[in-house]
Amino acid sequence: MGKLGNISGKEAVKAFQKTGWQPLGQVGSHVVMVKPGVRVNLSMPQHKELSVGTLRALIRSADLSVEEFLKLL
Repeated sequence: MGKLGNISGKEAVKAFQKTGWQPLGQVGSHVVMVKPGVRVNLSMPQHKELSVGTLRALIRSADLSVEEFLKLL
C-alpha cells in the first residue's frame, strides 16, 4: 500500500475529478462532489492536510483502491 499522508483537500478534489467526480458546490469548508450514475456523494474537507482515515473513507466511497488513488495524484 502507498502512503496517504500529506495530501490536501484541493489535491484530492483534482484526483477524484480525473475519475469522473464533479464538484456540485461548497457547504462551509467542504466541497460536495457527485458522479453521474453513482448514488453516493463525496464531502471533501478543504484542509491543508486530510487525515488518513478521512481520505481512506472517501477513497472507499468512490469505489477506488488506495493504489488507484495514488496514481491519480
